[in-house]
Parts: sequence; C-alpha cells; structure tokens
Amino acid sequence: MVRLAVVGLVVAAVATELSKPEEERTWHGRVWGVVPYDFRPPTWERIREAYWNPDSERLFSDRVFGVGWAINFYQAKRLLESVFDRLVGAPPPLPIRMSERGPSAGGSRTGRRDRD
Repeated sequence: MVRLAVVGLVVAAVATELSKPEEERTWHGRVWGVVPYDFRPPTWERIREAYWNPDSERLFSDRVFGVGWAINFYQAKRLLESVFDRLVGAPPPLPIRMSERGPSAGGSRTGRRDRD
C-alpha cells in the first residue's frame, strides 16, 4: 500500500513537471502543494542541509532526491537527548573554581596554622 502511494506521488511529480513548458521545469517542488519532490542531482550542501542542519528547528526537511521528507538528524539528536535527560534526570553541573581556594578552617593558604 505504501509503495503504491510512493509510486503515485512520483508519477504525479513527474507529470507536474512535464505539464510545464520546458523552460519553466525546475524538477523540484511540491505535489498538490504538500509533498516535496526533488529530481535534481544532489549536492553535498543540500545533503547536509537536509540531514544535519543545526540552523533549522525542523525535524523533517525536504528530501535531497526523490519524493517525501528527510530526517534532520541534528534535531533528532537534540530531541532524544532532551527526552533522555528528562527520563533519567540530567546530572547537576559540576562547579568549577576559577580562583584559589580561600583559607581552610584553622589554616592559612600555606597549610601552616596561624599562631598568635
């Protein structure tokens, strides 16, 4: 059933492009304004933008080649990390001192006891 739907979408996308005058064919767009398609040769930039894009908040992006959507794995990673942190509880942040410790109880910085 899913294969039939995919084949139908591919046929609809190709028919959409072939119905346009040759100079207006872009070979990418949306079937019925909803399902994205792209039959242009993929580029590394488009592959990265589709599958690993920290600048996009979208989990699903347009596929680089074919019909349908791609998963933005950067956003999937972020979502899974936040779910994991909520389930197991994120560890508290470790305090980091950027200066020397103050004198300890009863001693000076040199480690010797102060005498009066």
